[in-house]
Amino acid sequence: MPPIRIVDLQRQHRTLREPIEAAVRQVLEDCDFVMGRAVAEFEADLSRYLGVRFAVGCASGTDALRIALMALQIGPEDEVITTPFTFAATVEAIVLQGARPVFADIDPRTFNLDPGRIGERITSRTRAILPVHLFGHPADMDPILDLAREKKLRVIEDAAQAVGARYGGRCVGALGDIGCLSFYPAKHLGACGDGGALLTNDPELARRCRMISLHGAERRYRHEYSGLNSRLDSLQAAILKVKLPHLESWIERRIRIAGAYDRALQPHPPTPPFRAPRVRHVYNQYSIRSPRRDGLAEFLRARGVDCAIHYPLPLHLQPAYRCLAEGKGSFPHAEALAEEILSLPIFPELTREETEQVAVAVRDFWES
Repeated sequence: MPPIRIVDLQRQHRTLREPIEAAVRQVLEDCDFVMGRAVAEFEADLSRYLGVRFAVGCASGTDALRIALMALQIGPEDEVITTPFTFAATVEAIVLQGARPVFADIDPRTFNLDPGRIGERITSRTRAILPVHLFGHPADMDPILDLAREKKLRVIEDAAQAVGARYGGRCVGALGDIGCLSFYPAKHLGACGDGGALLTNDPELARRCRMISLHGAERRYRHEYSGLNSRLDSLQAAILKVKLPHLESWIERRIRIAGAYDRALQPHPPTPPFRAPRVRHVYNQYSIRSPRRDGLAEFLRARGVDCAIHYPLPLHLQPAYRCLAEGKGSFPHAEALAEEILSLPIFPELTREETEQVAVAVRDFWES
């Protein structure tokens, strides 16, 4: 059998080739390349889908995080509390603003920032909390938002891996002051290149985010802020507009695949992903925990099953960010997770037979 990829973008593209090519042709014919009609239409569609007042397109998920920090006027001498177990972009954006990331350990079940650990990290310089909805599972937002209100802090949601995920019936990214999305191709709503968006219910924050993404200008040649050149490309917006109506069915398919994995792997040792009550996990990744992770990964690849380690080293142990934390042993849950985590193939077009093949390979490893 052909190898099973962890994500197969070609299968999805084949199902949508004609409408995507038609949308791209329209942008090319209109020569409407920058801040064109497709961008406005996609932003409107996205805000309706997520139940948020404003969606502002930008060039990437990383830029979305940085623009959010800029819009909230977070910079030198300020501190932002976040998780050490996430992709580097979360912390990169804070550092690029001259602010200081302050880590708090994770909940070992959800892999997300543990609300109970945040309070002990707050100082007089803390300005914001930046939870990450990792792998598509929402962070526990109610206690985070309560603490932020009590301490007069801002909340920026990194929802780059979680568009369409829900917490208490509401879409993540629409719960804090600003939510940040990524449309990197491998995301479950992916462009054909980079792209991102900011979400907010605050009209003034939406205005600031828009201006910052346009060199700090609300109208041409009048710059109110020192901004960025970070616009969602019209071609990418047109592609995303085609894909967005399919997102719900893709999420439901991911949930079914995750359920099939859960059932097939019981009662074997790998720990399947936890799903908290009152949330919808969208399974951007299906990540298991195994004390024999490296051996399992080698075995799966030999059987033609792709897999990935998200992430092999927590950010407080990365060379670029070691100066920000107390060193090894500071965040034991994040460090233990980095030693055990392994992501299995999951994408909407994965077949039932392939899902079973992956599960059989995992079972065979433990039974051999």
